[in-house]
Amino acid sequence: MPITPATATHSSSNGTADAILLELVDEDGVTIGTAEKLAAHQPPGQLHRAFSVFLFDEQGRLLLQQRAPGKYHSPGVWSNTCCGHPYPAEAPFAAAARRTYEELGVSPSLLAEAGTVRYNHPDPASGLVEQEYNHLFVGLVQSPLRPDPKEVGATAFVTPAELAQRHTEDTFSSWFPTVLDAARPAIRELTGPAGW
Repeated sequence: MPITPATATHSSSNGTADAILLELVDEDGVTIGTAEKLAAHQPPGQLHRAFSVFLFDEQGRLLLQQRAPGKYHSPGVWSNTCCGHPYPAEAPFAAAARRTYEELGVSPSLLAEAGTVRYNHPDPASGLVEQEYNHLFVGLVQSPLRPDPKEVGATAFVTPAELAQRHTEDTFSSWFPTVLDAARPAIRELTGPAGW
């Protein structure tokens, strides 16, 4: 994983990872504290700040990510390009750009805010809960991907019709339909006549 100012503060000097803290928020997205990542996802879940990224190629196809099979939360399912949590006091935009690079080895050539959405999605497979105030971002990717295999199992660029077909064949993250629907106005503005 590349060391960035944000990740450097979350690694100990002996190379072991410190507990990852998330920013707890109220219903208006105002920071009210912090919690350890796994604890925030234990039922009933603590409302925390998150982000979701939707990147498209020049043909208007959405980049999907299959989460690596070794992830403790929602392993092996398909989802949006990238998602995650800002560190406490890290701007959601900076976190979105950072994690896109860490997971996929690429920096978006364009990344724009696309609103927020609040949701509560239990994950029956893991027993964990996504209780999130999610900042949405849309953008373009024009460089070759270099996915980190510890984070990403596979990637695929899809049209709206191909995504609909995949929904009948593959398992998607519990949050994917919610964040996609919330981001659609910005996606349509970005992709034009691609059909999103």
